Amino acid sequence: RKDMADHIKLGPGGIREIEFIAQVFQLIRGGRDPLLQVRPTLSVLAQLVERKLMTVEVEIELRAAYIFLRRLEHRLQLVDDQQTHMLPEGEAERAVIARSMDFADWPALSAELDRHRRLVARQFEQVFSDPEEGEHALAGLWCGQLDSDNELSTLFAYGLRQPLDAAARLAALRQSARYLQLPASNRERLDAVGPRLIEAASATPDPDATLARGLLFLETIARRGAYLALLQQYPLALKKVADLIGASSWAAEYLTRHPLLLDELLAPGLMETATDWPAFRAGLREAITNENGDQEREMDILREMHHAQVFRLLVQDIAGLHTIERISDHLTELADILVQETIPLVWRKIAKRHCETPRFAAIGYGKLGGKELGYASDLDMVYLYDDDHPDAGENYTRLGQRLNTWLSTQTAAGILFETDLRLRPNGDSGLLAVSVESFRDYQLKHAWVWEHQALTRARYCAGDAAVGERFEAIRREILCQPRDPLILRDEVLAMRKRMLEEHASKKMDEFDLKQDPGGIIDVEFIVQYLILDNAGRFPALTGNLGNIALLAIAADCGLIARADADAARTAYREYRRLQHLNRLNAQPTARIPRVRLQAHIDAVIRLWDKVFR
Repeated sequence: RKDMADHIKLGPGGIREIEFIAQVFQLIRGGRDPLLQVRPTLSVLAQLVERKLMTVEVEIELRAAYIFLRRLEHRLQLVDDQQTHMLPEGEAERAVIARSMDFADWPALSAELDRHRRLVARQFEQVFSDPEEGEHALAGLWCGQLDSDNELSTLFAYGLRQPLDAAARLAALRQSARYLQLPASNRERLDAVGPRLIEAASATPDPDATLARGLLFLETIARRGAYLALLQQYPLALKKVADLIGASSWAAEYLTRHPLLLDELLAPGLMETATDWPAFRAGLREAITNENGDQEREMDILREMHHAQVFRLLVQDIAGLHTIERISDHLTELADILVQETIPLVWRKIAKRHCETPRFAAIGYGKLGGKELGYASDLDMVYLYDDDHPDAGENYTRLGQRLNTWLSTQTAAGILFETDLRLRPNGDSGLLAVSVESFRDYQLKHAWVWEHQALTRARYCAGDAAVGERFEAIRREILCQPRDPLILRDEVLAMRKRMLEEHASKKMDEFDLKQDPGGIIDVEFIVQYLILDNAGRFPALTGNLGNIALLAIAADCGLIARADADAARTAYREYRRLQHLNRLNAQPTARIPRVRLQAHIDAVIRLWDKVFR
């Protein structure tokens, strides 16, 4: 393209290609050689000659070309005081530039420019070409056809380190059809941000991973000039991006999916750990009110504000400002508010509603009920109502269906939550919304023991508070029922056995934090069994306080030894911490070497044996 051929910075054989040549050697060896961790391009070239990574002849050629191109750049920008890198088209302007560069005329200058650019282009191609893979692989790279890190790694599998893969990807992006189709301003900004990303990535603990994730992010925002401008104008924002995506692959994916969150990195209160939830709720309501009933915009606002708040917590979490319990509390509070605010929005859009305020509540189960939500947790819910109107069942079922749609539908702004409604009475075959009396009847007469186990971690989350109070009363009634301890024990053990047969690790040296004996599920089953067996005598066990607190209450009640309770609490806390770290690095089911956790595993198994045997 002519406009790129006339661009002395971004075009073939231009300034940027000399900088890329220097940067690629810095990526390969800079981590081990501090003297290569310098910024000026000419200084890097000199160091490469010292280390015999580049011949003296090549360094002289590149140095001369760089100085020439930089001088020409300065002369171009002196004309009309403009920030330009484009060669002039008019004869008068060309004559002025030629004289300023000490050439007799434009053809003489142009010939010298072409000579330098041919030399640079040849060296650039040699650095990024693969002599063993041949020309077609290189052509794929230049054409931007290699879009995955795996393909790039394969291309450079002849022995170079991964940083070159990422640097080559940046170079490929410059030469690709996608890049050439960008507006000129976006190209310039991308070329300004790319090298800065390389520099920022080099300061993170894992520069290779940071750079690879960062390049995916840059590709995502390449057409969004405002985001590129933000990163170009605020180097601190780019550093924060590098730190964040370097620390967590999940954070990198989250930011890439929602680049709108870049603004949050510059928010002055980003690291304030005390969240003002009333203010968040008020801001959410105000933003939705301003949309005047536009359902699409209302759904997007819910998502945008949710993503922004999750992102703030994520940044604070990675910075080490919260415990895992505190993060879960915040994420649970956020989920409660969003469900609470969505219910009336959905109800107002049901045309034949029989009342203005629905007597309807969302009951949280599982991690939502136990206030142990993680960043990507589903919402396990059951919908209850307390209303005798003839249309109540139909309308509240419709409300439940639409609430599900509002929460889980993918819009331009993403989704809010995946939802799971299978814990309702009769599971998938049951009604989507049930009356509180039907719920009580089912729990008393038809529910399985595992459903009562699930009820130990259930709580009212959103909707009508009176319906929530009725649920809580039913829950306490069910949990405090007298039970045959032997039958209860056999049922719980049988359920645990089935889970182990389906999910436990097959390798003895690996430990599944959730599924294996001595893991998270064992702690949960211990607590659930103690509640179902003893809540009638010790009502304090019915409090929805989380497993760590309930183990302490069980010890206070004399049901388990204090030392055993404390050891199991410590183990459970550590399991959750490790599970959380796995989630942050996109490995939610990763197994841990058993030897690392043997003391915790033994503590949980010891308590299990004392409780059940």
